[in-house]
Amino acid sequence: MKNKLLLVILAMIIAILAACGTKEDTAKDSGNASSPSEEKQVLKMGTSADYPPFEYVDTAKGEEIIGFDIDLANLIGEKLGYEIEVENIDFNGLIPAIQAGKLDFVLSGMTPTEERDKVVDFSVPYNETVQMVVTKKDSGIKSVEDLAGKTVGVQISSIQEELANEVAQTVDMKVESRNLIPEVIQELMTKRFDGAIIEDIVAENYVKRNDDLTFFPVVVDEIDYKAAVFPEGSELKEKFDNAINELIEEGKIDELREKWFVVEAE
Repeated sequence: MKNKLLLVILAMIIAILAACGTKEDTAKDSGNASSPSEEKQVLKMGTSADYPPFEYVDTAKGEEIIGFDIDLANLIGEKLGYEIEVENIDFNGLIPAIQAGKLDFVLSGMTPTEERDKVVDFSVPYNETVQMVVTKKDSGIKSVEDLAGKTVGVQISSIQEELANEVAQTVDMKVESRNLIPEVIQELMTKRFDGAIIEDIVAENYVKRNDDLTFFPVVVDEIDYKAAVFPEGSELKEKFDNAINELIEEGKIDELREKWFVVEAE
């Protein structure tokens, strides 16, 4: 009787140990195996969606932010294995948001400057740009010198604001800033502004859609270019640099230019 009882107890112990081993093995296997449904790491990207064709909302089609920079961010995300989450922030709030740790990076048609470079890091360039003075065709303004005695609008905290203030040191003109580019254009259309300084691709979008507008270039000493923005010391910078260079070599950025920068007149 005792022997039978002992055999029963031993059998129960073996069964329990075997079950535990199976659970542990299963846990180890599930921990080591990479699941195809495993979620990608999300990067939070800041942008100011008032700057077509780089980033904007086409309200006729929906509320989604679209544009050159959005497509570029998604291409970089695919290449590096990240999911991109876009947050719309006023342009002058983007760098403070980076500094406060609210964003992983910014892609918003931003140009590196000496002042900005003191507080954030920039990627390699992904697009060159030229600055334009946009005016109404009947303004009589055909050169920077013609801006004397006039009011010129720019976006606040932009390189165009810096450029306008530099020009104002030699040309007696008044500079006023607005938060968003559409606000600058609206002030120009109502003749509160006599001109506006806007970069070429964005200016071309507005001019081709409005027969009352025209533009001419502002000559500068150094070429302006666009770059992604990161918190100082971010490990993402090197990864983005490599991804951007690869996309340039693959012709993908040229494809984005053809998609977003060729504007048909309406």
